[in-house]
Amino acid sequence: MRVTYIGHATLLIEIGKRRVLTDPNFDNTLGRFLPRVSQPGIALADLPTLDAILVTHAHADHLSFQSLDLLPRDVPVFAPPAVAAWLIRLGYSQTRPLPADGQVAIGDVVVHAATARHQGSRYSVDRWRSAANMYLMDAANETCFFAGDTGLTAETHRIVREIVHRSNRQLDVALLPIGHAPWWKPGFRRGHLSADDALSLFDRLQARYLIPYHWGTFDHVTSGAYDAINRLKVLLPDYVRRADVRILEPGDTLEHLTDDTGSDSATAASG
Repeated sequence: MRVTYIGHATLLIEIGKRRVLTDPNFDNTLGRFLPRVSQPGIALADLPTLDAILVTHAHADHLSFQSLDLLPRDVPVFAPPAVAAWLIRLGYSQTRPLPADGQVAIGDVVVHAATARHQGSRYSVDRWRSAANMYLMDAANETCFFAGDTGLTAETHRIVREIVHRSNRQLDVALLPIGHAPWWKPGFRRGHLSADDALSLFDRLQARYLIPYHWGTFDHVTSGAYDAINRLKVLLPDYVRRADVRILEPGDTLEHLTDDTGSDSATAASG
């Protein structure tokens, strides 16, 4: 399995014999006023042939119409049902609904969906589009969990527990967002993972490796692009599994290999 960090929540996941792109956003700005602070780790025109696109929710940083317009229309896009219906109405006929607790086979990879704790509607008035998904990609001998945007609850790791742990397997890679939780915004962690929360979820997931994302791409109204990753770096020296946290710069790739004996190794390469 190869995971390349492109930026924000956009990652290229090469698992089994398939290539999956998550929450594609290659835009130069977030909205009208927040410029991109680093170039995409892979230019949109340089992407390899894709087998699927996973969209977790309708927020502009995770669902870019401009990016979808430039991606091939023959690649299926999977999204929560209300978001999928909206995309189909807008002309993205390649979109398929994938409800929470649903699954779809993409070649040799089964993608399972679960509910994220995140209010994901595009605008404040369109609450019917508020559903947000998390995704578990399972290629039998390798697994990858992509959390989209979510707060930490007692059930955030349920899909991994029920599908991976109960079959006596270990999750290989956990892709978890990290956000900056300012002291004056106590509600932030209800729908987002702070760096501290991401490490707690990593412990519950019992994954081999953690790759944090959602940083280093856009400045936000309440935080800078690097606030969250700087907080994570402060925490790591005292974290017992710090060697298993792999911070990828945009364009960097983590390659995870498992041999016939079940032994694994991971190497990182810069883009």
